[in-house]
Amino acid sequence: MQTMKTAIVLVLLLCAGLVNAKDAVESKPQVLILTTGGTIASRTDAPLIRGPELVQAVPGLLDYAEIQVEEFSVIGSSKVTPDHWLRLARRINEIYASNDHLAGIVITHGTDTLEETAYFLNLTVQSNRPVVLVGSMRSSNEVSADGPANLINAVRVAISDEAPGQGVLLAMNEDISAARDVWKTDNRRVHTFGGANVGHLGAVDPDGVRFYHRSLQPHTTASEFDVSAVASLPTVLVLSDFTGLDAAVVRHFGELPMDGLVVRTFAGGRMSAGMLAGLASISERGIPIVVTSRVPKGRIVSPPDYPFSAIVSRGQQDNKARILLMLALTRTSEPQKIQGIFDLY
Repeated sequence: MQTMKTAIVLVLLLCAGLVNAKDAVESKPQVLILTTGGTIASRTDAPLIRGPELVQAVPGLLDYAEIQVEEFSVIGSSKVTPDHWLRLARRINEIYASNDHLAGIVITHGTDTLEETAYFLNLTVQSNRPVVLVGSMRSSNEVSADGPANLINAVRVAISDEAPGQGVLLAMNEDISAARDVWKTDNRRVHTFGGANVGHLGAVDPDGVRFYHRSLQPHTTASEFDVSAVASLPTVLVLSDFTGLDAAVVRHFGELPMDGLVVRTFAGGRMSAGMLAGLASISERGIPIVVTSRVPKGRIVSPPDYPFSAIVSRGQQDNKARILLMLALTRTSEPQKIQGIFDLY
């Protein structure tokens, strides 16, 4: 579809004498690749590959778009911090605000925390133009490395007519996923990114990019979160329940500096006696507590009556509930308003 529309426009311009044949043939959509590091930029026998080298190592990439490369960072994704998210979101917003001709942005990223970066950007990027994250499970010098095909497909998604307005996307293994609903499900296999509650948004097929669904929760330009003036994000910790948890452990954990707490509970929001007792003392300090479940499928619909004020996550994993709470705390500390944010997003 993108190619057909571009061809029609070029024919009209040629007839009007506004472009010459050579320029028409060479005209391609512009894509910026922001490189951050990760397995997609690695070899098993060498340091991480620098940004321009990564693109040069993928034959056929320039067949689809005019590629620009910007090296944002050179780190494994296990080393990513909230400050990294803030800087990346600001950089994307700066790029789109200053370049009307850019069709899309592709971000190469390690897979360990890829879904977290994607979800943060989904809530903080202030543009409807595509932002597509991509990684790989195999290093570039391994047999059947998945990085080159994933990168080409990410560029194809970024220039697709259907990608604008879809929110921040993840393109791997020929699948297109929404940042909100995707997570890493396998430690080794290339078909690792999926979602327990919803399917993929679309697919990257040999004959084109196809979207079959849309993400209905607010994102990008419909999101209320603006991090342009946020110096640092609130500190939100995550605590997981387990059988026989002692309340003293929870109370000791609660003495750590924090602005909010996400609790990973048993199914349906149920907790051990030790967790309940320990959280009551944390709640007395006015710390917002968000409840998630360790069960991957389904939402917490009817949580138990807790002896403290709790905010219920509506299907977000603990790591994404943490991100949403961090951003919510930049706007309000009132539990009822935070619950409204979790209900909406």
